[in-house]
Amino acid sequence: MVDLSKLCDTSRPYKKVQRVGRGMGSNRGKTSCRGGKGDSARQGYRKRFGYEGGQVPLYRKIPVRGFTRGRFVKDSVAVSLAKIDAYYEEGEKVTLETLRAKGLIPRRVPGGLKILSNGELTKRVTIEAHRFSALALKKLEERAIPYTVLS
Repeated sequence: MVDLSKLCDTSRPYKKVQRVGRGMGSNRGKTSCRGGKGDSARQGYRKRFGYEGGQVPLYRKIPVRGFTRGRFVKDSVAVSLAKIDAYYEEGEKVTLETLRAKGLIPRRVPGGLKILSNGELTKRVTIEAHRFSALALKKLEERAIPYTVLS
């Protein structure tokens, strides 16, 4: 049982912050560790990541090799069987439009809808989706639930 005598301080010890610009006796006075003049000595200055002081930066010297599909991948939205079971009634149709109406998916889904196998589907609903996980297909076929794969 927990009582007041068992409580202990679990917070981390206070770490003293080195304050700059507080006079010559503080070891961080005058220029406050910013050096002399120039952009970096000014208030609000932020150096751009990868900037090398005017020299051609490393990321521009390295050759571009290979191909990445990252620019062309369209994000799909995934819905689990458990979520379908929770939000749908017997005999309803699961489509992008009905999922959108129930607020389960965003308005725009460029990559389509994928059904995942998490949970169990106890209600007999008709499912229309672009993709199904292998385990989800197996579960749907075991329970003889009708589904359609959209192109």
